[in-house]
Amino acid sequence: MSAGRNKDRDYHEKEKKEFVRDLEGHGTFSWMKDKRYKSMFKDIEDRLQGVLGKGKFEWVDRRVFDQVFDRLTLMSIYKLMTKGHIDTLDFPIARGKEAHVFRGQSLNGPVAVKIFHTSNAVFKNLSQYIEGDPRFGGLKRKHRDLVDVWVRKEYRNLLRLHKWNLSVPSPIDVQKNVLVMDYIGDEHAPSPRLRDAQISQPRAVYDAIVHFMAVAWHKADLVHGDLSPYNILWHNEKPIIIDVGQGVLQNHPKSQDFLIRDATQVTKWAQKMGIDVEIADTMYDILEADLSQVEER
Repeated sequence: MSAGRNKDRDYHEKEKKEFVRDLEGHGTFSWMKDKRYKSMFKDIEDRLQGVLGKGKFEWVDRRVFDQVFDRLTLMSIYKLMTKGHIDTLDFPIARGKEAHVFRGQSLNGPVAVKIFHTSNAVFKNLSQYIEGDPRFGGLKRKHRDLVDVWVRKEYRNLLRLHKWNLSVPSPIDVQKNVLVMDYIGDEHAPSPRLRDAQISQPRAVYDAIVHFMAVAWHKADLVHGDLSPYNILWHNEKPIIIDVGQGVLQNHPKSQDFLIRDATQVTKWAQKMGIDVEIADTMYDILEADLSQVEER
């Protein structure tokens, strides 16, 4: 009996390996009818119904499904489902050049599922954020490798920031080009971006963002690299920093340039909100911050 179970398990593992290895024919889903894959896809197809969107989020159509949910992506989702990190994908909440994001459910509650695109054009300008980062040395030049590294990079950056109690979505798991993290929002929609939110006390928000940047720089040895009101959510009256995939370590050759650029964007937002502050003030508050009371999680 045990031998039979082992044989079944080995066969199933072989099926999954072949599933991942078979990457030809992007844009067509005839493979779903293949006898080898049909039972596997049947396990997840009903749980993906939400990806087509409802109401204000109904911008995902069949063409987008074909673009985002290729074979490797579906295999990654399948593995995350078997771990309990994803149960269903409920509705899309964001889309960008690099990824689509969906609200989903896990065994432990709502999650955000960020699915990174795998088309060749997407990541061609992002190598500057990877080259020079010692955590990702020896990167192969295959496009698929670059996508996988980028996703792991965002996951590890979230872990690093979360360790220092900074306001970011808690990372849950990563599989190939799929990242699972805490969902920031309610049952109907994600929390608004800072640029779209109504802020009654902008100075307090500015101070919180500068504190984030200071702790990230001095304690987590990290700079966001693309910080702006577009990459900050307004949730429960506080800013939550998102999209940290561009983040680099302090010893990255461009880290100081990225820090100045982030400080510039934050200062511009503050000035727009009526706060009397200059870029030099923001940089001083970041570099000279008293973080003696900041402790690891």
